[in-house]
Amino acid sequence: MIEKTSARQLDAARALFYTATHKAEIRPTDLALERNRDNPKADVLVRSEWSCISRGTERLVFEGRVPESEWTRMRAPFQQGDFPFPVKYGYAVTGVVESGPQALIGRKVFCLYPHQNMFEIKADALAFIPKNVPPRRAALAANMETALNAVWDSGAGPADQILVIGGGLLGLLIAAICARLPGANVIVIDINSDRERLAEPMGAKFSLPADAQGEADVIFHTSASATGLNLAIEKAGFEARIVEVSWFGAEQASIALGGAFHSRRLQIISSQVGSVSPARRPRWPYRRRMEAALSLLADPVFDALITDEVAFEDLPQKLPQILASGAPGLATVVKY
Repeated sequence: MIEKTSARQLDAARALFYTATHKAEIRPTDLALERNRDNPKADVLVRSEWSCISRGTERLVFEGRVPESEWTRMRAPFQQGDFPFPVKYGYAVTGVVESGPQALIGRKVFCLYPHQNMFEIKADALAFIPKNVPPRRAALAANMETALNAVWDSGAGPADQILVIGGGLLGLLIAAICARLPGANVIVIDINSDRERLAEPMGAKFSLPADAQGEADVIFHTSASATGLNLAIEKAGFEARIVEVSWFGAEQASIALGGAFHSRRLQIISSQVGSVSPARRPRWPYRRRMEAALSLLADPVFDALITDEVAFEDLPQKLPQILASGAPGLATVVKY
């Protein structure tokens, strides 16, 4: 346990809470109370530097659209409160260790923690950020872990024809991983032609939906739309695998399971980082996965995926714009 947390630190600790539909506020947080309730064995104090807003998931939280059936499964690590409101939510923070074991003080770390300016936690819940990855970019690590798990689930390999339908943050991270497979031909499909300038530096080609050609061996769907999923079915080759990575929340999707779906023996599988691909599960515990995700972020090309930055104190006023349906940009990071 941390031997001492100063009164200044106790008074200065603050966290973002989603309090009602389209409303959020920053509330004072008692670190000692949090430790006693949630982290009785906490031995590290982390001061946050950056966090990343997960637009898809946090939009559902902000709008109060997390299905009641998923209230338990959707709980983020170290979440406070229960759905729908009020909840302290989020899961991508980078920071620096200020107190704890001497060997850790000053280390840059990543943690699955809500948007909060400082927190106490067990050291084994942290992943260490490589020196060649800036903490701002490292805030994308949770998204990169999701992308890595999706590629594991897909079985994609060298020389495969790979489509990624949806050129958002997650789709582009998946495309970047797949483009590193020898001989793989990776195409990002999106209705926004501006995504071409982001896809190509990742090593992928780009196509508008109407221009997509050929049949794919593996398709990733990340657009959270029935139109996108039906395009994936249309473009899948014989016995191809479609990996559904986007989450529809409480929405229903009408998909085309008639026509040639059965004759082509297509597969549609889900992928969620909450359950790691079975082939890797025994050998890839949390820290190994997260440190792999962080190491993949060493390439400066990923800085282009961070398209907006907001101060922590401004979050309550800025979130309606950041999480609006159809908001421009990709990843938004929070500066502390």
